[in-house]
Amino acid sequence: MNSPRKDWVLSIRQLFCKQFKVTIASSIRRAHIRARQVGVDANARRPAVVEPGAIDVLELDQLSVGYDRAPVVRDLTLTVGPGEVVALLGANGAGKTTTLRAISGLLKPAGGVVRLSGQDLAGVSPTARARLGLAHVPPDRGIFFGLTVAEHFRLDGTEMDAAIGHFPALRALRGRRAGLLSGGEQQMLALARVLSRRPKLLMLDEMSLGLAPVIVDRLLPVVREFATSHGTGVLLVEQHVHLALKIADRGYILSHGELAASAPAGQLSQDRALLAASYLGETGGAAS
Repeated sequence: MNSPRKDWVLSIRQLFCKQFKVTIASSIRRAHIRARQVGVDANARRPAVVEPGAIDVLELDQLSVGYDRAPVVRDLTLTVGPGEVVALLGANGAGKTTTLRAISGLLKPAGGVVRLSGQDLAGVSPTARARLGLAHVPPDRGIFFGLTVAEHFRLDGTEMDAAIGHFPALRALRGRRAGLLSGGEQQMLALARVLSRRPKLLMLDEMSLGLAPVIVDRLLPVVREFATSHGTGVLLVEQHVHLALKIADRGYILSHGELAASAPAGQLSQDRALLAASYLGETGGAAS
C-alpha cells in the first residue's frame, strides 16, 4: 500500500504531465493557426509553397496613369503573389516610380484597376491603403533627418529592439539623428521600420540609390528572406538589374511606359540582349 506522501507525489506528477500535454497541444494549435495566416507549413523548416489558387497580393489590370493628362504608363498589367518578389525594371523615365505612386494612391489612374488582395482600391486614400497592408519606401527613404533612430520607432508605435532584428547594427545608433547616418544606415532604418509592420505588399523604389553595390547586395537578401518567411509580396524597382533579378521570382520590363517584356527572373537575367534593348528604349515582344 502506498503511503499518503507517495500518493500525493504521484498525483502531482500526473497533474503536471496532463498540464504539460495540454500546453504542448495548445502551442501546436497556435503554431498551425499562425502558419496558415502567413502561408507557412508549421511542420516544415522551409515556408510552404503558395497554392496556385491563392489570391494575388497585387493586381494591376490595364493601368494607365500620368501627370497633367500626359500619359506616362499605358495599359500595364502585372501581378505580385504572396511571398513573391517581383522586379519592375526599365530605363529612367520608363514609368516605374509613376506606377508605384499610382498603387500607393498618390496619383489617380486615368484608367485600369489596382487591387490589393482582391480589393479594388479605387477611391481608397493613401492612408487607408497603408492600413490595408500596403507599404511604400520611396527613393528618399521616408525618414526624418531631425529625429534619432529610436525616435523613428517611437513615432511608429513599435518597439525598437523587436523591429531591428534584421539590422542589429542599428542598436548602437539608436541615439543618432537620421541625418547623420550613412546612406546604408538610412536604408536599414527605412527597411526596419517598414518590415516591423508586416505588410501584405512592400514596394521598394530605388532602394540602392546612392549606395555602393556591395551594400545593396547585403540588403536585398533581407528583403527576399522576409518575403518568403512572412508571405509578403514585394514589388522592387531597382537600378542594379542583376542584383534585383538574383533575389526576384519574376520580372517586368517597362519601356516608354509600356510593358516590353515579362519572364521568370532567371530567364531575364540570361537574356542580356533583351535587357540592353529595353534600357536603350527599344521595345520588343514579351519574353513570356
